[in-house]
Formats: sequence, structure tokens, C-alpha cells
Amino acid sequence: MEHTAPTTSRPTPPDPTQDRPGRTVPAPTIPERLAALLHVVRVLLGHGRRLVETVPGRAANVEFATLAAACGTYTLPTILVRLQRGILRAMALERYLLARAEKGRDIAFVEPREPTPAKPPAEPPEGAPVELTAEPPAEPQEGPQDAPRPKRRPFDPDDLGIPTAEELDAEVRRRPVGRTIAMICMDLAVIPGFCTGIFWNQVFDTLQDYGGSFTALYKVRENRETSFQKERDQHPESWGFDWKHLGTETIRQVFGYLIGEASILDPPGPRLATAPP
Repeated sequence: MEHTAPTTSRPTPPDPTQDRPGRTVPAPTIPERLAALLHVVRVLLGHGRRLVETVPGRAANVEFATLAAACGTYTLPTILVRLQRGILRAMALERYLLARAEKGRDIAFVEPREPTPAKPPAEPPEGAPVELTAEPPAEPQEGPQDAPRPKRRPFDPDDLGIPTAEELDAEVRRRPVGRTIAMICMDLAVIPGFCTGIFWNQVFDTLQDYGGSFTALYKVRENRETSFQKERDQHPESWGFDWKHLGTETIRQVFGYLIGEASILDPPGPRLATAPP
């Protein structure tokens, strides 16, 4: 009589392709200062994109003078070129910050630079003869010489050139973040009266902590208001709107929102200007 060995069933191993219940992969943590900078950049980026969409349809409104004054001109093509440049620069800064975030690298504060006083020449001891010596001319060096490095062109807010994406990426890497933020604000016509108090404080802190210049920012604003006034003076009979009045409702009629808050898609219908911009 044959006996068969009893069969034992082995447990089926778990499917390695299925995640175990209750286990989730934690999302990478963005360093605190980096996260605050990304917030500021993304608000500015959203504001710029919104302006490009809405400005052409609002340029005939009399309240448009409020934005035109911050841009220094009523000329719509000039305004749109600057807005486009500000958007591209904000995108380049966002790429740079996200690349640091992937590596977990935070941003260091930039110490304000203080001018170093010039050291006066040492005075000769009393009674010592004064010798007048001329430095010998430098002898020409033999062999091939390195070509001088081209000087970096400073940012001109009134220039209408748009750098390439590669140039913007290189520019963002070598310049302090606060300076890049200031340049974006110049192109997007960001001034305190256009922002919520909370967001402007964030911009203020960013410029102060990361190498931005309030002096340059306000100087550009002053120059643009002067240029804008000269433009208006050529047609004094055409404009009856006080563009210096920065009331909240006026700003919402121009933008549809305050920078830093949720946008208002359908603001009250503004009056039409009596002359084209």
C-alpha cells in the first residue's frame, strides 16, 4: 500500500509592486527661508502674467494712468516688453530656487555692504626731506596676454532688451536674490500702493535680507513718475484723472486685485478715458 506525503501550502509572498498599507513617502521639506522666497517670487510671477493678459483691455480706461505712472509711460508696447522681461526673470529665479530646494540648500542672508573709508597716506616725520619720485613706466610683458574680461552690463530698467533664458539663468546665479527681486519689481511696476500691507512687508524683508537696494528701487520710481508727468504735460487738456491717488478701489479697477491677495475677476466697470493713451 502506497503512502503519499502530506502536502504543505507555502504562504504566498507579498507583491513587491504593491505599497504596504500605512506607508507613505514623505515629501521633501523646503528650507524655511527658501520657502519664503519662493512665495514672494510666485506672487510676483502670477501678478506679471495677469497684467500681460489684462493690460491691453484696460489701457483705454482713465484709471490706467495709475499703472502707467509706475511704468513711466502710456506707451503700451513699452509696458508689455518690460512685463515680459519681468516674467522671464521671475521664472529664472524660480528655477534657481527650486533647484536649491531639491538639494535641501537654504539661502544665506546677505550682509549689507558698508563703504570702506580710504586710508590716508602716512605723513613723513617732521623735518624729513620730501622726495618727489616718479614711478617708472611699466615694462611691456612678453608672450600672449589674457584678453580682458568683458564688463558686466548693469541692469538698465529703461532698456527694452530681453536677455535669453541662458543669460537670465546665469544672471540669477551670480547676483544676490534681493537684487533680482528688485529688478523684477521694476519691470512689473510693483510699488507699495499696489500691494497688500502683508505682501509689501515680505518684499521689504526680502530686499533688506538678501542684497536688494531700496535706493535703486525708489530712484527708478521717481524717474518714471517724472517722465510720465512730462508725457502728460504735452496734452494737458486730455487728462482729468489724479494718477497720484492710490485708493484701494482705484487699484482694483486697474488690476482687479491688490498684489498679494486673491484676484478679483470682475471689478466695477471703470470710466473710459477722454483720449487714447
